[in-house]
Amino acid sequence: MDEKPLARTLLPVIALALAAGVGLAFFIAALVRPPELPVDTNPAPLAGHTLCAAVVVTFLSEEDMRAALPSFREDPKVRRVFVDPPSVSLLAVPGTDLKAWALQLHARYRTERVSVIDSDTTAAQLKLTAPPPKCPREGEY
Repeated sequence: MDEKPLARTLLPVIALALAAGVGLAFFIAALVRPPELPVDTNPAPLAGHTLCAAVVVTFLSEEDMRAALPSFREDPKVRRVFVDPPSVSLLAVPGTDLKAWALQLHARYRTERVSVIDSDTTAAQLKLTAPPPKCPREGEY
């Protein structure tokens, strides 16, 4: 008979402790997660920006580039759009595989070329003794 009161007390205490632990884990995860980056897909001039993680789409003509600009507003991977005729430099939302995205863009548009700017990967491949500063998650210095 002594076991029943212990079970009645112990089970709610265990359940409460588990709930508190799960709540604490979600709270810590929310504090540690970096803030969302702003998304602005309105084309802006590239001048004055130093990109370190982006996809650059060079079109055959300025007209081809202008025709493609509206579609970048709809692309969920696009975070910022910079223009420098006849090319578009695209900053991606965090977590985007730039190489895979570049292949998709190359297949989707009439382009002269699509290239990836990834200074961290390039510096690691070149094994530079004085690599550039680590690229921030915003994609530009």
